[in-house]
Amino acid sequence: MNTLGKLTFKYRKPILMIWSLLFVLSGIFALKLPSVLSGSGFEYEGSYKEVEKVMDEDFNIPASSLILLFEKSDEAAEEDFKSYIENTMTRITKVKNVEIQQSSPQIKDNKAFAVLSFNNKDQMPKSIESVRDKLEDEDSFSVGLTGRAVIEEDMNQAAQEDLVRAELIGIPIALIVLLLAFRGVIAALIPLITGFVSVVVAMGMLYFTGQKLDLSIFVLNTAPMIGLALGIDFALLFVNRFREELNIKATDEAIVKTVATSGRAILFSGFCVLLGLIGMLFIQVGVFQSVALGGIAVVFTSVLAANTFLPAFLSIMGPHINKWMILKETKGKESSWHSFARFVMKRTVVMTLAATLLLIIGMIPVGGMKLAIPESDALPTSYESRTAFEKYKETFGDIDQTIAYIVASSNVNMVDSLQKLENVINDIQSDPLVSEVDSIFSATNMSANKLIAAKEIPELKSQLAPAFERLTNKNEAILQVKLNAKNSSNKAKKWVREWEKKELDLALKIGGESKFHQEIFDEIMDKVVYSLAFILLSTYIVLFFAFRSVLIPLKAILMNVISLGCTFGIIVWLFQEGHLGFHASDIALMIPVFAFSIVFGLSMDYEVFLISRIYEIYLETGNNDKATLEGLTSTSKIITSAAAIMIVITGAFGFTGIIPVQQMGVTVALAIFIDATIVRMVLVPSLMKLLGDVNWWSPFHKQRRVRQYG
Repeated sequence: MNTLGKLTFKYRKPILMIWSLLFVLSGIFALKLPSVLSGSGFEYEGSYKEVEKVMDEDFNIPASSLILLFEKSDEAAEEDFKSYIENTMTRITKVKNVEIQQSSPQIKDNKAFAVLSFNNKDQMPKSIESVRDKLEDEDSFSVGLTGRAVIEEDMNQAAQEDLVRAELIGIPIALIVLLLAFRGVIAALIPLITGFVSVVVAMGMLYFTGQKLDLSIFVLNTAPMIGLALGIDFALLFVNRFREELNIKATDEAIVKTVATSGRAILFSGFCVLLGLIGMLFIQVGVFQSVALGGIAVVFTSVLAANTFLPAFLSIMGPHINKWMILKETKGKESSWHSFARFVMKRTVVMTLAATLLLIIGMIPVGGMKLAIPESDALPTSYESRTAFEKYKETFGDIDQTIAYIVASSNVNMVDSLQKLENVINDIQSDPLVSEVDSIFSATNMSANKLIAAKEIPELKSQLAPAFERLTNKNEAILQVKLNAKNSSNKAKKWVREWEKKELDLALKIGGESKFHQEIFDEIMDKVVYSLAFILLSTYIVLFFAFRSVLIPLKAILMNVISLGCTFGIIVWLFQEGHLGFHASDIALMIPVFAFSIVFGLSMDYEVFLISRIYEIYLETGNNDKATLEGLTSTSKIITSAAAIMIVITGAFGFTGIIPVQQMGVTVALAIFIDATIVRMVLVPSLMKLLGDVNWWSPFHKQRRVRQYG
């Protein structure tokens, strides 16, 4: 790190030129990033996707469709309503790439619907826009466009609007925090510049990643959220240490010392965040892969910018960083931190018990957490696609039933397997959860034996041909099974899981919404153990090498787990139970995994910041109590400022419209608040004092002490 500091000072101008060029080029592609993002990211390579493909390619049942929901006022005549529907559908027939799959003039509760499909999925956004252009409301009639494809397009639009809204809220407040921390305009602006540069470069990289891989629209919110908060935090730590060193050293020496100390802490801190994000890659669901890749990109650029761009920039600024001071430096602020540190360390047992009790109380609601996959209700109510979909489900859907699509296949022609197919259907119909099975037999009202016999009679064969073409294909048959359970219920998920594993006369592949929910939930529950094990073990190893201590990494991990448990409990209380103005809703399925993977690394920032300074002083003095007191005193202000910035940047997303993004922003902000106050400012120093020199025990520690003190 000393060598890196010397090189960045020596080649400061070329380094800044490279970063400037990189920033401009990345900015061009960063603006195009939304165009390569699509979908919620809840995709999994399993039976659900296979069945969708078979239905689309072999049975001409489109996986993606649009729903037109027509409404009329109570006073309007039904005949006029039918004419309005007919005129609307006539206009839509002129739209390229769109076909009318199903039109229902049947009016129920003043509503009717039509189903449209795409001929070319690649042209889907343009087709949606073209359909919308053809829709016209009248005095007594209206029409709304919805469906999965429309909801995903609207989600993309909402994500872009949310990003702008969050930045407009978060960045100005972050600047105020930086002004209070540094008391000067120039020093306050540098972390913002560094964070902005690292995010823009990362988003430019993600544009090219999106050309090769499917990235979820949630990347547009999570990547800037993580990158901006992390970039500013890293720069805050670095600039603060540089200004301290500049008081007693020349610019070149101050840069080298800052890179060797704060730069090293940033490196280890960034590595901890990186490990948390890598842990998400174990879960083979698109949204986790996307957020992990987006996070890895911004962490990489944030660490790189903090150790190259920032020292090069500060090398040119030198003492000018202290110009434009707007607040006078006072000793009172520093002495108050010293008083607080002394207060905590004099009451270590009481403070430890009090902090632990608070965290345990916060954890109580976590046992009632209900997880759900975000659907249309993730959108704000201002979006037509959400309100139209909810009205459609309420009017024409049966929320207490779900449909499972089954593709039954054999090694021979399906006609030759009709008897086996009938046996399978009889088994399925005997299941108490099944209310109805639609198949070739129900469509023709014939048994297997009669169908086989009818196929030998030319006249009957021609009459049966449409049903066979619609419901069978070579060695496959499609079944539609109605289950007396909600699509996301445990009953429905258990049914599709068990029936696909059963050994029957024909091989079954199951699709439908219940299968979608089952595969996503199972993949997360099966892989999250490996993800958490990787994060915990790798973080321990990194912190062990950072501090050469057996106990400190273990203590840091345990406190992180406890503080996250407290955070999840409060999130359940806020969102699921609907307190403090939040609309009551289930917790988005990915939030606990996201929060653990992201926050576990982010909160380690403060652990590394604090313990690095304590460790540095301990190596100089050999006195654990003195090192803890001075380390806490010197870092309290910077940790509080860094936490405040991260809370502001991530918490600003709590004011956005997309519910999962809102939950994510509040979760991260709350976790950082708990971690930076109760944990880092109270629990850590209390336990450091209680454990004394045991904190620093390791097989290598004695040798390091000998080398340090001669």
